[in-house]
Formats: sequence, structure tokens, C-alpha cells
Amino acid sequence: MTELTYKFDAVNALFSEWNKPDSPGCAIAIIHRGQPLYRHCYGMANLEYAIPISEKSVFDIGSMSKQFVAMCIALLSRQGKLSLDDEIQKYIPELRNYEYSITIRHLIYHTSGLRDYLTLMDLAGLRFENEYPDEEIIDLIARQKELNFRPGEEFLYCNSGYLLLAEIVKRSSDQSLRAFADESIFAPLEMKNTFFHDDFSEIVKNRAVGYSPVENGSFRINMSIFDVVGDGGVYTTIEDLCLWDANFYHNIVGGCGQDLIEEITSPGELTSGKALDYAFGIGISTYRGLKTIGHGGAWMGYRSEMTCFPEQQFSVICLSNIRSINLTKLVRQISEIFLAEEFTAPEAKNPENQQQFIEIESSEMEAKSGFYRNFKSGAIWKLAVQSGELMVEVSEMRFKIAPTSLRRYRSVDIPFEICVEFENYSQPSPVIMYVRIEGGQRYVFEKIDTVPLDTEQLADYSGDYYSEELCRHFQFLKECDSLILNRKNSKREHLEVVSRDLFKGIFHSFEFIRNENNEIAGFNLGTERVKNIHFVKQ
Repeated sequence: MTELTYKFDAVNALFSEWNKPDSPGCAIAIIHRGQPLYRHCYGMANLEYAIPISEKSVFDIGSMSKQFVAMCIALLSRQGKLSLDDEIQKYIPELRNYEYSITIRHLIYHTSGLRDYLTLMDLAGLRFENEYPDEEIIDLIARQKELNFRPGEEFLYCNSGYLLLAEIVKRSSDQSLRAFADESIFAPLEMKNTFFHDDFSEIVKNRAVGYSPVENGSFRINMSIFDVVGDGGVYTTIEDLCLWDANFYHNIVGGCGQDLIEEITSPGELTSGKALDYAFGIGISTYRGLKTIGHGGAWMGYRSEMTCFPEQQFSVICLSNIRSINLTKLVRQISEIFLAEEFTAPEAKNPENQQQFIEIESSEMEAKSGFYRNFKSGAIWKLAVQSGELMVEVSEMRFKIAPTSLRRYRSVDIPFEICVEFENYSQPSPVIMYVRIEGGQRYVFEKIDTVPLDTEQLADYSGDYYSEELCRHFQFLKECDSLILNRKNSKREHLEVVSRDLFKGIFHSFEFIRNENNEIAGFNLGTERVKNIHFVKQ
């Protein structure tokens, strides 16, 4: 057995779970020096007709599409049809003029401060279906009275930015995004099965069906009939993405040479001068001491991941039609197989990651239980001791963290690593919780003193509330000892009391506002990508 054969067998073993005639799966490409080193497919593209995934299977790649929109913008800039420093209202005048200007460059780097339109649609009760023209979604963005932050001062991933970039491509080129991208990128690279899927009713040859697992071990179809493109929407194949990868090293797009590639792979900056880890729809990072560029995607039953090690000219691309797969982890495992001798840093990103879990008294964990809030993002985490284990609840995710010391904990049994450190937990001053996800940025949370509310106090919050920005009513009901959120097209939601006037939902926080008479007058709603949506009590 040759060394390469051994490596290919090791890769196949990683995907054995999906390499079955009754499972969706994955198509992969491993590329070295612009040439495919190994391409392979696992599982089925269509379970109803028993069609296996092939190298020609077409997948929805979700947010991995952003790099193609950004490339269109870079090309239009070089053609003199726009400037990256143009204010976005020059092309989309129906957008609100905020106190601070927002430029095309801000949209590219996710530094605009705009609220995320996918979150806004959910809050407004708009289904992700082909019911809304682009103009209606742009109007929803335009109705927002506030930004999440001053443009250029922060980075916050924002799908609104790339939806608007798609509209700017359309208005500055007099072509649809699909037509411009095909003419300027996909046709020159002979990516014959790649396009922006802007008509959900279109028949797509060799399309892999998207699936989600269900509890009994089977699957259900999970497909989109939402054909808004820009932040996502590219359909493509493993074969075509190999051509896209090769172009990073020998660019032929736009007749611009390698300086175009240098532009789209160079990280942006904040106003402060701090470098971002994001370029033109491409993430910039390191893994095991080696530079990486790439992006992932997740939409409905599809997952995608493309990671390039540019200095080694080595890339891994994975396209999948099953919602539950963790392609980031699999891509890293593949890179471990082929680049083991190239890595210059150990696998662990933090020294504490190597520490073993220890046994501690239950009282030590109890001291850390409660609600924690990140005052910058508004995110609220709940920690609680259950059956002798410290559990974390955030959004719909629930996982265990186990101690490596009295202060440090690490996530258990989830596909990515979360490290948590506590400060002041045995002192009267506020407990501080530091969180690192996958060894990245450190997030600071402060423990909130929980104040129980009796039935009469809960009744103060009940009633109907309205948001002009969403054109939507939220209704709060007091039932027994709980406050219930009731809104059209959404499941009823039990809210948890965090403190007086602050409640936690599954995805949202609700901070109620009182008037001069100490009566509830409204509330501000916050999520990860949308801050301070104001509702007025009716």
C-alpha cells in the first residue's frame, strides 16, 4: 500500500457514517498545486430514487456564495462602475440615511452595523418562501431606525450587507447578479454547472436533495423555496469548485492577474486600524500555525466548506446534503492527514485544552450557576447544575461543560470546542465569565442577580406591543407563573425571568422599559445580529 493510498483510506474512514445507500452524504475534493489530488463521493443525492452523489451533483452552498458576490463587486470597481468607498445610498436611494455613512466597503467586510435581514424576517413573521420580491426585503432593511453600531467600528456577520451588494451589482451593471457572475466569472473559468439560483421553480439537472435527520434514524427533505440571492444562493459542484480553487493561483478572471486575487484575499480593517479576519467574502485564519483562507455555508439541508492553505497550495472542499454534518471538523481532519509534517503549532489552541477533567464539589459548580449577559452583544447564557453536571443553555443549544480546574471549564460532547473561565465566583463582586469558541475571540459575560417575580408582577408585562420597524405585534400573556410570548406564525414561547424587566427567550432577550410613572411602556428586543428593536405597549 502506497502512502497516498493509505491517506485516501484514512479520508474514506472519516466519511464511513454517510457512505451508505440509505443516507445523504458528501462530495469532497482534495487539491494540491491547483490539481485535484483526490475526489470522492459518499452517500446518496436522492433517497427516493436511490441516486448516489457524484462529482457532478449540484449543491446549494449557502454563505460560501459570498465570495462570488464580492468578486463581482471587485470587478465592477476595476471597470470604473463603482467605488468601494461610495455610500450605498448612491445605488439604493430608498435606504435610510443614518447619522453615519455606510459604504460598499463596509458591506463587504461586515462592518456596516446594519441589522441582519434574515433575523428581521423571522422577527417580522415573514416565511423564507418565494413570496417577497427583493424590493420588499430592502424595504424591511430600510425601515430600521438604528444600526447595531457605528459603521467601521465593529465586525458583525451580516447577511443584509451581501443582499445589498447583489442589488448594487444589478443596478451598476444593468444585469442580474446571475447574468453578471456567469459572464464575468463562471463562463471564463468554464464552471458550467455553477450559477446563482434565483428561480426556485427552475429544474436543476443533477441536483442533490437537501435532508435533515429525524429521531427514528431516517431523514426528511429540507429544501428552500426562497430564491433571494447575494448572501447565498450559488449552486455548484465539486468539479467546478476545483476550477475556482485553481484560479486563486493563476487568475484569469477580469484579465486582472494576481493583483485581483491579492485584493480579494487581503483582510479588511476597522476604523481603529485593527485588522479583521475577513476579506472579500473569505475568512482569513490560521490552523496549526499555517495560514488558511476559506468560507463555509449552511442553508436548509445543505452544508459546505472550502478551506485553502495558500502557502502550501493545498485545499479541501466538502459539499453535503445533510444538515447535521460538521464539515469544519472533517476538513480539519483531512488536513491533519495530508499536512501533518507541515504544521508548525500543536493541535490545541490554548494550554488549558490539554488539561484533564477533574472532579470537584457540587457546591463549586453551584456557585457558577445562573444567568450571564454579554453587555456588548446582549447575549444571555444560562448555566445550571443538573445531575451533578454544569449545563449551558444558549439559543436552542444545550451542552455540558466540565472542569479542568476550579476556574476553567471545557465543553463536552459537541462538535466544536468552547473554553470557559470564571473570575470572582467566590467573592461578593460580580462573577465574570470569559468564553472562547474554537480558540478565537474572548467574550466577556457578567453574572446577573436573578430577582424572582410573583404572579402580580408578571401581569405587569402582559399586553400587546408593536414595532414600527417590523410592522408587527408581539403579545405577552401571563399563564400560571410564566410569561408567554405569543406571535403569529411562531410557536408560543415560555420566557425566563433573568432580573426585573429582563427576560430570556430561546433566541431573544427582552428588556422592558418603564415610563415616569413606573409603568411598562415598551421593550427592546435583542439577538446576536439585531440589537435594540423597539416595541411600544399598545
